[in-house]
Amino acid sequence: MKRHFLSSLLITLFLSISSPMWSQQLIDRILAVVGNEIILQSDLNTLLLQWSVQRQENVFQNPAQLQQLSTLMLQRMIQEKLLLIKAEEDTIVADPEQVDQMVDRQVSGFVQQVGSTENLEKYYGMPLPKIKKELRSQVENQLVIEKLRAMRFSGIKVSRREVENFYQQYSDSLPTIGETVDLSHILMQVKPNEASFQEAYAKISKIRETALTGGDFLTLAKQYSEDPSAQSNSGDLGWANRSDYVQEFAEAASALEPGEISDVVQTQFGFHIIQMIEKQGDKIHVRHILIQLQPQEEDERRVVDRLSELRQQLLGGDAEFEKTALENSDDPNVSTDRGRLGEFVVGNFQVPAFETAAKALEIGEISEPFKTEFGYHIIKLHSRVDQRKLSLENDWQRIEQFAVDFKTKQKFEKWLEELKQDIPIDIKS
Repeated sequence: MKRHFLSSLLITLFLSISSPMWSQQLIDRILAVVGNEIILQSDLNTLLLQWSVQRQENVFQNPAQLQQLSTLMLQRMIQEKLLLIKAEEDTIVADPEQVDQMVDRQVSGFVQQVGSTENLEKYYGMPLPKIKKELRSQVENQLVIEKLRAMRFSGIKVSRREVENFYQQYSDSLPTIGETVDLSHILMQVKPNEASFQEAYAKISKIRETALTGGDFLTLAKQYSEDPSAQSNSGDLGWANRSDYVQEFAEAASALEPGEISDVVQTQFGFHIIQMIEKQGDKIHVRHILIQLQPQEEDERRVVDRLSELRQQLLGGDAEFEKTALENSDDPNVSTDRGRLGEFVVGNFQVPAFETAAKALEIGEISEPFKTEFGYHIIKLHSRVDQRKLSLENDWQRIEQFAVDFKTKQKFEKWLEELKQDIPIDIKS
């Protein structure tokens, strides 16, 4: 259903930008001049296209909405130009690696929205490298502006009186806090038994031997790799930062020279062999072949039985939750938090299974084992607080941050008005 809707959206957008009215707009024109910087119709059109795909709504079919949105976006673009001019004066630049990472995330999000890279290229009317180039400019400007604002306004503080005055004036506008629950958990991952471990290791070792004795790595990846993407990319992971990979993979890959193939590398995903294609600074371009470690049904039963046993010991008072978590949980943070997850707003759980389990508990109770993508868990409910309004007594830090944000916004808007007086703005249309 969703894919059908997205296909329809792409068709209607294509018809819109192929219409006589749009064809006239393709003759680019200047909408505004800010200082020595110009804002073009094509710049605005790009933002309107992005707005449409992000919201799955064709703004070009609604003239009134198009006019309103164009006016709003033009004002934001003028504000951006003002800030970029000021940032250039202050010699503020964006981190290229951070820009690359954000562009890749945005492109991945857009591809997911429209269904494929091909659809995205049709939608923009340009190849993927050019789409990335346009997005890169936007992202770079965004990061520069964030750095500028941080440099000028990050140190703003508020007094106790200012917080109290802010609360008295805006308490009715502050958000309410939904029902919250305070939880601890014990996580046990489902790990394959020794026979499965040895079978997977033997398989990847044989593939590595074939690759080392002249076998084509791309063909081997497509034939044997259990990475779902291998059928389309033959194991080629493209350019990425070392930090984008899990530690074991990154360390093994970074030690390779172009053309070399790694020893067998074990990560949380299974066993890999890695071939280095090329590297430049902190960026690496590698291929890999993955053989997953597949737990069996008996491995899952073993974990569930162990968690059920721990639950009975805790309910019977024979053990303490924190100590039991420290000794048994596979959560990597357990050494510092002793299994305490803290407060969560009901309805905002990132893992729905936790919310389902928590809803069934009374204070002090411990759930039956339940499964998530991370493994099996038991959770303990420490407290449950009904929805409520923020108060100075219970939520001072939250309200203080709201007051800081409000004061920062006021100072920023005042500074922006000063920039408008200093830098000439000429709106053409």
